[in-house]
Amino acid sequence: MTEPTRRTDAVHTGAVKHMKWWGWGVDGVGFRHEDKPGFAPFVQKAIGLDLWAAERTEQSDFSQLKVEPSTAPEEFVTALSGIVGAGYTAVDDLSRVVHTYGKSLRDLVRIRTGEIARTPDVVVYPADEAEVRRVVDTAVEADAVIIPFGGGSNIAGSLEPHPDESRVVVSLDLGRLDRVLEIDADSGLARIQAGALGPGLEAQLNRDGWTMGHFPDSFTHSTLGGWVATRSSGMQSDKYGDIADIVKGLRVVRAGGVLVIRAVPSASTGPSVREMVVGSEGRLGVITEVTAQVHRLPEKRAIYAYFFKNLDHGLAAMQEIAESDVSPSVTRISDAHETGFSLATSKESKGIQKKVQAGLMAYLRRRGWNLDEMCLSFIGFEGGAAHAKRQKSLVDRMVRRHQGIGVGKGPGALYDQKKFDTPYIRDFLLDRGAAGDVSETAGPWSKLRGIHAAVYEAADRAYEKIGHKGWTMSHLSHSYHSGACLYFTFAFAFGDDPLGEYDTVKRAIQQAFVDAGGTISHHHGVGLEHAPWLAEDISTQGVAIMSGLLDAADPGRNFNPRKIVV
Repeated sequence: MTEPTRRTDAVHTGAVKHMKWWGWGVDGVGFRHEDKPGFAPFVQKAIGLDLWAAERTEQSDFSQLKVEPSTAPEEFVTALSGIVGAGYTAVDDLSRVVHTYGKSLRDLVRIRTGEIARTPDVVVYPADEAEVRRVVDTAVEADAVIIPFGGGSNIAGSLEPHPDESRVVVSLDLGRLDRVLEIDADSGLARIQAGALGPGLEAQLNRDGWTMGHFPDSFTHSTLGGWVATRSSGMQSDKYGDIADIVKGLRVVRAGGVLVIRAVPSASTGPSVREMVVGSEGRLGVITEVTAQVHRLPEKRAIYAYFFKNLDHGLAAMQEIAESDVSPSVTRISDAHETGFSLATSKESKGIQKKVQAGLMAYLRRRGWNLDEMCLSFIGFEGGAAHAKRQKSLVDRMVRRHQGIGVGKGPGALYDQKKFDTPYIRDFLLDRGAAGDVSETAGPWSKLRGIHAAVYEAADRAYEKIGHKGWTMSHLSHSYHSGACLYFTFAFAFGDDPLGEYDTVKRAIQQAFVDAGGTISHHHGVGLEHAPWLAEDISTQGVAIMSGLLDAADPGRNFNPRKIVV
């Protein structure tokens, strides 16, 4: 047995970096279509938008925003500064706006049009848990509202202050709590501060030969605490589990004390408090530390691409894989619409690659495939070289049984390179007056095909209602023995009422989820965005129990009130 390794070399930099206030990611990084010859024709066909003729919106000018002044009393701000330092207390307009919204399409439309009903009054950046405790106690004593903030990537409305909130609102930014504190090599457990962003967290673990294996789409700009608070799922969840599986221990600052969940393999101590915290979106307190299950870096990691004749064949293959003894890290299949989108966002093939691609398409046509129904799949394998090879061999057999064909690692490598870039396409479309957003659900294998069809039908009716041509596409991911996640993307060109039109489409899709037997969200959380459907998802009694928990745990409604349940 060995003592846990305590990390004394990793220290936070002090400065906390944020995404740009008006969009995703950092300035200078964005999506370009000029080197993707299929993209503009695809968009024209899908939503009727001519990218070459579309007028591009100028980047928003922050000086033109109307930001209401902070309502925080000077003595309150001074008290907070005395805890975290004057350099880590902010009441300026930019800091407060950055901490107002997440990055949903609704958030971005509002921020770009200057619709800011309520900002936090003060932003604080504590350096450690002790400072978090003092900030929380000071804020609760003053009957202020505390909203924990990680990377700001949330798309479910979990961050914004309620517009009617009359109390002082404190945005508690965990960005300085970004260290891997300790690694227990015997148990594969790592104590990690909750403000650690994905890349920094993995870099610290990788230095000692470990990985958490949790890679959500937002990985580059989201934090461990945010993953826990919204019950996140990563692209490799088939192997490593969702964040609820990864989290073994927690420290949560509450008024007057710290909730401590020890990292034990399992326990029968009544309803799981750990489970209550996972997905609580800041309503039970401020997560400061997570003890996470980590794994040795795999000897081999590869993602292979496959084509299936149509979605029915692909879903059947994914189900067989999920029910078998094999354990891929990724099992993902795009429907025909998303497959077309993926091919349209690829750079132009040249030389031998172009000839190989043309030959493959000709071969599939000779086999009687309708290429408009073809579905692209990515399946990943990790572990020892022999293990990964054996796993792939078993999967290949199952793929062949469902008339699929393997096309090698080339497309898989491209998927790996592009997997965190999709949100930039949303900004690109917004710049040109179009919506591109996502909603995801999960359901049993027996209902997935019905959910898929119901969402398409509901979205088409919504597009007709708003009078705009729309596009819907989806993929299956995050497979379980009993079912999987279906992740939908929808797009249309805006008319005169962007948010009204967006609501019409979004609501239609969410209602289709519950009507067809799916959940209202698989991994984006509830927040404000999905709260209207909560009772249909977990029943009115479920909402009553959840409300009772939140009201009893936070009678003053100081912790991120009105999220999940009003």
